[in-house]
Amino acid sequence: MPPVNDPKTAMAWLALKDRALGASSEGITIADARRPDRPLIYVNEGFERLTGYQAAEVLGRNCKFLQGPDADPDTVSEIRAALTVGRDCQVEILNHHKNGTPFWNRLAITPVKDAKGRVTHFIGIQSDVTARREAEARLVEANAQMRRDLEEAAVIQQAWLPQSLPRVSGYDFAWEFRPCDDLAGDGLNILRLDENHIGLYVLDVTGHGVPAALLSASLNRWLSPMPEQSCLYEPDPGRPSGYRPATPAKVAATLNREFSAGPRTGKYFTLHYGLLDLRDGRYRYVTAGHPPPVRVTADKAELLPLAEGVIMGILPGFEFKEQEVTLVPGDRLLVYTDGAFEAVDADDLEMGEKRLMDALVDLHSRPAAESLKAIVEKVEAWCPGGQPQDDVTLIALDVLPR
Repeated sequence: MPPVNDPKTAMAWLALKDRALGASSEGITIADARRPDRPLIYVNEGFERLTGYQAAEVLGRNCKFLQGPDADPDTVSEIRAALTVGRDCQVEILNHHKNGTPFWNRLAITPVKDAKGRVTHFIGIQSDVTARREAEARLVEANAQMRRDLEEAAVIQQAWLPQSLPRVSGYDFAWEFRPCDDLAGDGLNILRLDENHIGLYVLDVTGHGVPAALLSASLNRWLSPMPEQSCLYEPDPGRPSGYRPATPAKVAATLNREFSAGPRTGKYFTLHYGLLDLRDGRYRYVTAGHPPPVRVTADKAELLPLAEGVIMGILPGFEFKEQEVTLVPGDRLLVYTDGAFEAVDADDLEMGEKRLMDALVDLHSRPAAESLKAIVEKVEAWCPGGQPQDDVTLIALDVLPR
């Protein structure tokens, strides 16, 4: 800083400061805090460009003329309070140009004090942030629309879940579905295919959200109880309906062939599909990359053998093999997704298959539906905040005591 006793240099510095203030792209104002209503005593060219007002039109007036009836009263009160006590203030407020059009003004007010600490002036720095505020408003609306779309999609997805369960003498069926997101990648159903067979499936699409839900919905259509459009049936001219239930291996092969885009899309799915013969309790099933089913009795839970298979969509020509088990009265068969035992607690410890199977034995005496509900509650209790990290899907098939 040059010495103050050099009049020429001092004047040059003052002129430079004045040019700098005038050249600023921000609106800069100075208000006299010592006079009633704190009138403006200086505005720069940036203020004129920002508001459309010329300096001669605004000097001597309080800057609140920029406000309109749509200004937020809380923001106005905040400005008034800062001016009253003489403190800094930064707000965003809806102001109006001279032509009446609104703009969002980011206003920063700084008090200037004299040698005795008394506030003599207020400096205001004003910036037009309309573009940013409008972009934020569009983003908020887009997010709200996306949330509405997701909620509607979740309702549609729920419609693919079993609306009713087969009523069969000697058997009981139950299911639980606990998605970790609004849209899940799991799917399930329990279907009466003909007078002698029940088909049930659980599928698990990789990932979550919209892509996984779309693939899951498409799979559910292929696994529908309508023979004309379902892979659960195959033609049989000798039957009145013209169809018979397809074997689990054929169902898996069809889906694997039709949904072979996995390597291109990065979306795969695992599948358990089983076919129950109501006449003798024989249960044939495939496990395409899916966890093995569990047979639960009063005193133990055992993992049943995996059928030879691969994750769907990787090898389109793969020949799936089946496994078979005969269920007897007192048996409970559980089919599930890996979200049931891969749930982790706050210490990143998995719930694990052993805890799941111990719980299944403890709950064996309860009805199937009640038992599955208790399993989901145990998984939720294991997870931080009661929020599983993956979808939890369960199906129980009980052979009732005779």
